[in-house]
Amino acid sequence: MKKSRGVGVSSPVNGRQDWDHRRKRKTTEITQALSVSPVDVAALRRMAISEGGLLTDEIRRQVWPRLLNVPLHVFDQEPETVERENNKDYNQVLLDVQRSLRRFPPGMPDEQREVLQEELIDIILRVLKRNPQLHYYQGYHDIVVTFLLVLGERLATALVEKLSTHHLRDFMDPTMDNTKHILNYLMPIIERVNPEVHDFMQQAEVGTVFALSWLITWFGHVLSDFRHVVRLYDFFLACHPLMPIYFAAVIVLYREEEVLECECDMAMVHHLLSQIPQDLPYETLISRAGDLFVQFPPSELAKEAASHESMATTTFKDFELASTQQRPDSVLSRRRRQKQHALESSAASSVVTVAQPSAARRFVRLAVMGLTVALGAAALAVVNTALEWAPKLDLFP
Repeated sequence: MKKSRGVGVSSPVNGRQDWDHRRKRKTTEITQALSVSPVDVAALRRMAISEGGLLTDEIRRQVWPRLLNVPLHVFDQEPETVERENNKDYNQVLLDVQRSLRRFPPGMPDEQREVLQEELIDIILRVLKRNPQLHYYQGYHDIVVTFLLVLGERLATALVEKLSTHHLRDFMDPTMDNTKHILNYLMPIIERVNPEVHDFMQQAEVGTVFALSWLITWFGHVLSDFRHVVRLYDFFLACHPLMPIYFAAVIVLYREEEVLECECDMAMVHHLLSQIPQDLPYETLISRAGDLFVQFPPSELAKEAASHESMATTTFKDFELASTQQRPDSVLSRRRRQKQHALESSAASSVVTVAQPSAARRFVRLAVMGLTVALGAAALAVVNTALEWAPKLDLFP
């Protein structure tokens, strides 16, 4: 039976009108949250997390400082001149910035882009000079350039400094221990939701190195559409510092069919997962990541994350060796063969237990979780390690 037009049918026009209405209502709610005294930061967090995020860069310029609790008076300060000569980080920063052409809008005049690149270098060196405890890492510029393009140099400097001493603090240690520890949360999240995908990835021994550039650049390096990047930044700034690893997990889970159809080989699975699709349903994945964070908070995953230490370390060593020999297939296959006997001998006696989700946690307000932002992500972990490693990988071609 045919349905009459307009009855139970949502036309594109009606859908557009509905979104325009919701967009206007959201803009009004954000304006109201900004106008009260004190500013309603909890409401701003909810707006940043919910569908569409903060909508425009104009709104982001007003809200992002509030989400990071940056005092307004710092925006009146003129950024100091940065000394580049004899700066230990300058050469690496310059090299990374010169390779960041695709992070600028297509069609931007060369003169304008070159000015922004100089400002990008200054912001990075300025933050590092003010905070000598911070160590530059490859990929940091991918985060800073996002703030520069949205906020301009003065605002970006203040927010990047706050972000670097809070959300990004664990990535800016002299070693990658804390970064590795955060990556170790990925597999426990996947195991809780989809044991089949988890077991397949474990059998392939793919580890978590494919998600490293996602995590330490907040996906800025791997997403080509700037709109998607700033939408994720709205979400991450409003949430707990570990939220990017939950988002990484939902991407893997979303690609379940592709993963399970892939040959169970380390190099093959790594290649598949490292090629992130550009047409992801971002709003759906953001919502899912928030649900998983509430359902499986970091405190419940800490012990399981610690149990993945040896696997992740082995994987990084394999890829470091592969990069020097230019033969990843042979290196990874050899590692697999070496462990095959041990896996077969223990398979008969192994009992896999799958932890069940706690449904009672689903309805905790996610925005409230973001209020713990003052803590570094690794500081929330129960177990930390003293193992030091620093793989010599060119992760950002």
